[in-house]
Amino acid sequence: MINDHVSDMITRIRNGQRAGHRSVLVTVSKLNKSVLEVLKREGLIEGFEQVKSDEGTEGIRVGLKYYSSGRPVIVRATRVSRPGCRKYSRSELLPRVSSGLGIAIVSTSKGVMADHEARKLRVGGEVIALFG
Repeated sequence: MINDHVSDMITRIRNGQRAGHRSVLVTVSKLNKSVLEVLKREGLIEGFEQVKSDEGTEGIRVGLKYYSSGRPVIVRATRVSRPGCRKYSRSELLPRVSSGLGIAIVSTSKGVMADHEARKLRVGGEVIALFG
């Protein structure tokens, strides 16, 4: 049984890219879908779709993205806020990943978004993960 679906998703994406897979299967949750929407909008993944297996279990197939040289687009993927230790930040103190080249995913009162969007809207929130 998985307690932290976002950590599991990040680990599957990280491991899938290191192994050179074209796609990975992650568990279905609203937060996972929101994080994947941000990753797709920022161009870090190819896309995602909800699929149903023959056994009746549901999952989300995430298409991983690579550069033409074969290097993965996502080099760094870490979970910041965990169920046992939540991390919150004001908009002006949101972390900058790889000097602004990466993104921090933030859950705000206006929805899940990238750090630069949260700064523009001047809203803080829970820092979910860092991708670079």
